[in-house]
Amino acid sequence: MRSVNHSTPATTGTGHRVALAGTPDGLEQLGTLVTAALDAVSAAAAERTGPLPAGGPDAAIAAVRDLVRDGGFLTDAPGPHRVEELFEAYAGWAADLTHPAAVSRMQCAPTPAAAAAELLAAVLNQSLHSWESGPFALELERRLIAEMADWVGYGETASGTLTPGGSISNLMGLLLSRDHVLGGLTGDDISHTGLAGRAIRPRILCSTAAHFSVARAAGFLGLGRDAVVRVPADERGRMIPEEARRLLDGFAPDEVPIALVATAGTTDHGSFDPLPELAALAAERRIWFHVDAAYGIGALFSDTLRPLFDGLAEADSIAFDLHKFGWTPASSSILLVRDRARMSPLGQQAVYLNPPDDEAEGYTALLGTSLQTTRRADAFKIAASLLALGREGMGEWVDACHSQARYAAARITRDPDLELLAEPILSTVVFRCRAGAAIEDESTWNAAVRRHLMAEGKALLARTKVRRQDGQAQVHLKLVFLNPATTTQDIDALLDDVVAAAAEVRQSPKARTPQTAH
Repeated sequence: MRSVNHSTPATTGTGHRVALAGTPDGLEQLGTLVTAALDAVSAAAAERTGPLPAGGPDAAIAAVRDLVRDGGFLTDAPGPHRVEELFEAYAGWAADLTHPAAVSRMQCAPTPAAAAAELLAAVLNQSLHSWESGPFALELERRLIAEMADWVGYGETASGTLTPGGSISNLMGLLLSRDHVLGGLTGDDISHTGLAGRAIRPRILCSTAAHFSVARAAGFLGLGRDAVVRVPADERGRMIPEEARRLLDGFAPDEVPIALVATAGTTDHGSFDPLPELAALAAERRIWFHVDAAYGIGALFSDTLRPLFDGLAEADSIAFDLHKFGWTPASSSILLVRDRARMSPLGQQAVYLNPPDDEAEGYTALLGTSLQTTRRADAFKIAASLLALGREGMGEWVDACHSQARYAAARITRDPDLELLAEPILSTVVFRCRAGAAIEDESTWNAAVRRHLMAEGKALLARTKVRRQDGQAQVHLKLVFLNPATTTQDIDALLDDVVAAAAEVRQSPKARTPQTAH
């Protein structure tokens, strides 16, 4: 226990003394600032009439300009009053993720336990690149990864890491697939020798509904976005295994499939690719099987939805986010790998961080499991949320969001002004406003309805484009339910606001002008 603290608060040019957060003086200052921050959140919630203030982009830009004023962030008059002004502006203009009309993104409000853990993690500022930089944090992540591996049906040989987001988790999964498959084919360590000069064309297969991060990862890995082969999907965005087999059969001799990527929870429909069939195909062709479950992971906690994950344990790697359907602050993304030996391309020995003799004595770091060196203790906030909710609580919250989506779909079906695209699978609902004869460009009109709701601060909806049976790609609106406290009355009020906004936009001259919404 610390008995003496030798640190001295630094004094600014204005005489204000700033201490480091972990010192006695710093903790006192922190307590005052935390109270101010919570007061700012409470005040913003009391003043807000929707999930966002009205005014749109111009008002948000003006709010930042008013905060910074002359002198910029390196102000000549620093101090707690300026920090409190920052808190007030930030809270006032933050999207309120607890508001029932905030249904635009896969972005959940966190549990109080996770938020408190995030604060403590920031105060103590542990890192995972060397043992002494965060001993408990490091061992906590190891234990959490082991438990998560058990969730998905992996055995004791599994490993993994926390990452800054699902896109990075997918990137890392494909990095491991590249090095494993091509290393086995060539006998080389691809992470050392690289790909230059090889007479092969690596290929990654994913569905037409897969996340854009798959193609972007291929570009980052030196394979090129053109290395991604899009497999046709059915009307709900699920990969068709027979089409994947057909494409594989048509590859030229120099085309080498290195990964088959399945999606478990597409961003629009929440659809799951047929995991058992795709796992069997990947095993037959000796292709790395990666599952992107960034959104769909919530189904794993639900007794009702868990069967959607049949076949998951056969994946070579799995990416998922608990900042989407897990009520932890971003970033809380995870990559799991069925065989820890296949994480060897990430291995790194640095004499000043993880020297071999230290490692031999148990002072082991996590430097060799990540693309990052300095890395936050994100497992801490995840552990806090899990310990606060438990498996049953997580399952109840997932089921509540699923029920909300089903109710919203039924309500949309009954409304003559709205059209449902399909029944929800997880917690997303895709629909559109019916335009009628007065609207020449239905896509532009639906996009304008969404912006109108945002500008007024009444509702935050997502948008997407869907190719309909007539072959035309049209803008649709999307609701993403991640707040288990939302009621059926909240949903009715939200959809009433959508219908009212559609009527208001219909009267606008812009709504009658043919345009193209992308």
